[in-house]
Amino acid sequence: MIRCTAAFVALALALWYDPSAWAAERTVAVFDFELIDTSLQGATYGPSRDEQERLAWVGGDLRKRLTQTGRFEVVDIAPLAARVHPTNLQSCGGCDAELARELGATLAITGWVQKVSNLILNMNIAVRDADTGKLVAGMSVDMRGNTQESWSRALNYLIVNRLLGPGGL
Repeated sequence: MIRCTAAFVALALALWYDPSAWAAERTVAVFDFELIDTSLQGATYGPSRDEQERLAWVGGDLRKRLTQTGRFEVVDIAPLAARVHPTNLQSCGGCDAELARELGATLAITGWVQKVSNLILNMNIAVRDADTGKLVAGMSVDMRGNTQESWSRALNYLIVNRLLGPGGL
């Protein structure tokens, strides 16, 4: 009788618990990625159109993939776009958390790509608690080659193995 009751309670709890119901508690503001270009090409020619398109794609893909997990509600950053774009979010001392809080998010995600050359790049993601401004997670991956494929693989690695992997968000 006790075993049957315990099994029934366990089954009822399993059916009652719905992880997607908690998703609204994890609202996140994913800000557009930035480029830190210390390369000779960047100093000579400025940012390329391809790199600007990749920066926009990376942010959009991250938003889409976080939403698809069902674990996060991604808030629209458009209302603050005019204030955000001229700001260097990765080095503003936590202003990303303040902006995320203004948007009603509990987490702020900023990302940037550091370009040393067309061969050596690095993709970074920082996650902050919007209420406290404290860094919740920081992650980085090196890339070899300045192509859509290398950027895509770098983002995929960060999402699968760091952001959503064991010990991630």
